[in-house]
Amino acid sequence: MTYCRWVYSLIGLGLLLLIHISNSTVKTTHAQPSGPIYIVEVQGTITNVTINYLERALRQAEASNATALIIQLNNQGSVLRAIRPFAARIAAAEIPVVVYVAPAQTHAGAAGAFFLSAAHVSAMAPNTSFGTPTPLAEIDDLLTEQTQELLLDSVEQQLHTWNADRGRNTDWVNRAVRSGVWLTNEQAIATNPPVVDIIARDTDELLTLLEGRTIQPENRAEVQLQTLGRELTPIRPTLWEQLRLLLADPTVAFLLLVMGAVAIYAELANPGTMIFAGIGIVLILSALVGMLSLPVRWISVAGLFLAFMLVAMDLYVPSQGALTVVGIVVLIVSALTLVDTVQAPNAFVALWAIMLVVLIALVVVVASIWLILRTRTQPIATGQEGMLGRLAEVRQRLEPEGMVFIEGALWRAISEDGEVEPGEWVRVMAIYDLRLVVRRLDADDDAAHRQAFQS
Repeated sequence: MTYCRWVYSLIGLGLLLLIHISNSTVKTTHAQPSGPIYIVEVQGTITNVTINYLERALRQAEASNATALIIQLNNQGSVLRAIRPFAARIAAAEIPVVVYVAPAQTHAGAAGAFFLSAAHVSAMAPNTSFGTPTPLAEIDDLLTEQTQELLLDSVEQQLHTWNADRGRNTDWVNRAVRSGVWLTNEQAIATNPPVVDIIARDTDELLTLLEGRTIQPENRAEVQLQTLGRELTPIRPTLWEQLRLLLADPTVAFLLLVMGAVAIYAELANPGTMIFAGIGIVLILSALVGMLSLPVRWISVAGLFLAFMLVAMDLYVPSQGALTVVGIVVLIVSALTLVDTVQAPNAFVALWAIMLVVLIALVVVVASIWLILRTRTQPIATGQEGMLGRLAEVRQRLEPEGMVFIEGALWRAISEDGEVEPGEWVRVMAIYDLRLVVRRLDADDDAAHRQAFQS
């Protein structure tokens, strides 16, 4: 009997232990709460302005205890000094963060490499890519070689840790940090293990593929995503954020600078109203505000102003268009080098905007030169020289000197043909010492002119 009691006791202890283990297992994986699923779309160049917007979206999602936050990357380029800190923020988020590169033809650049690595779930649409042909780490050449290596190792270790913790491939990290790498969605999913977790055509398919995935946010228990059939709640930028995002676009900043310079020139050409001057100052200040968010080369900004001055000078200096050609060359070079692409890969002024400005400058200058040349070939219509060839009416008999009426005023005149009676018409042939030298009209011309004057 004593032996049986020991057996029963051991069995009971074993059952209790199994129940405890089962309860512990249940506690580590919680059913996902039915919080909202937020989505925020990133377009254009990612700068510190974009990061502020994303940070607000992430705080809102965490405060709402959201099921997940989906960051859809549809960007053009990114500033390295801005994206790396926010990638760390994604990795430490209290809620699941999904980074999704979409739609098709999107190249997420350096931001894709950092954000996809840090995300709890990384996803790409077909025909998309990420990475850069240049190193992902921004290293100052003034630093010693040892310090540069330490910084490169730091970036590499961070990307390696994020991908390894998510069970993703890390073979590409070293190349991306030190020499650059460019991966399409096909290449990213073909490795073993894959570089990204999901390939989804759109957000509906993404939500379907996210269903049931187990995720463990930073310092929190594991959660199982429940996304099937759920609606997405967009977090849109405020009006102020939209304005700042617009100004931080390199193409917009370039066009604002050009329009501001044109407005200032219009004020200098027609001084007095100050309207164009005010508009120009506002446009130039807006462009500079946007440029402060970008790693611009200020020597290129100075080159743009120099180009404007050269084109404007060609309207007043007889250079036969040489200044315009030089100004346009300076304009193109300055616009193409406006953004430092080492610090901001894939961030640049759109080529169509540069060509548009060049075309408008050429049209304006050519039209101005044509008008100047046309004016030079026309007879002078103002001042004393403008009276040459004009007709005048004799008011005081010319014998041969007298008075004639022309252009609303009386002038002393000398006749080449001797005496001319009042009321007759003469033609101004020359001007000498404030006197008009006139010639009597032929009889037929005089009669025709009298008839036209009376009618």
